[in-house]
Amino acid sequence: MTAGSRAHSFNSAAAQYEASRPSYPPAVLDLVEEFLGRPLKDARIADVGAGTGIATRLLHERGADVIAVEPGEAMAAEFHRVLPDVPIVRGDGNALPLADSSHDLITYAQSWQWTDTGRSVPEALRALRSNGALAIWWNTTAFDVPWIRAQHERIARHCGIPARAAARPDDDEAVRLAGLTGLRVARRQIRWHRVVALDTHLANIGSRSAFLVLDQAERRGFLKGERGRLREAFPDELLEESYVVDLLVAASP
Repeated sequence: MTAGSRAHSFNSAAAQYEASRPSYPPAVLDLVEEFLGRPLKDARIADVGAGTGIATRLLHERGADVIAVEPGEAMAAEFHRVLPDVPIVRGDGNALPLADSSHDLITYAQSWQWTDTGRSVPEALRALRSNGALAIWWNTTAFDVPWIRAQHERIARHCGIPARAAARPDDDEAVRLAGLTGLRVARRQIRWHRVVALDTHLANIGSRSAFLVLDQAERRGFLKGERGRLREAFPDELLEESYVVDLLVAASP
């Protein structure tokens, strides 16, 4: 299964993605503002791989002049439904539909791994203003929580993927990004939690690309087994999901 197939698999579950996926804590954008030395209000921002607008919404709420870039038709339609007043254009990080030197900040929330850095880095640098910045972040798996680690390992075995922090590249990504861009790069990690119903938790699992490319019987079988295990561990059917946001910000020296 190619990365492109997995990236576009989200279109088959856009509404489920919007309803169940976690957002990000305010500290993420606080740290971006701290690194930039200015508030995001009125900053011109492009949110690339915006999906249904989970991160775009947070940028919009900060008062940013934000535009979303999203390749998927169904994801873009869901974006329009939840954020009708925010502009969105079709495209991806490898070929940004943005003018040269037009943006103060370009963000990739949970989407950088779907780009080809040989193309996406030059594209980001082309679209950024001279004092602009690039911000990349992911919700990653909190492996120090025993039940979360055990579940992640079950998911990895079932889907045939490596049991590593979800959606985050290796630990040298900050160094690699600095080398590719020539910019100074800062890395921060922010731990946060949310409490959700069991159904929401299972829908979140089912909205991941590794699951969406499986056939329906395989998905249903795993989620049925997981529901039984989690009901035993959480009889009130409320779960505290723990995440660690891995944030990289690259800006001019």
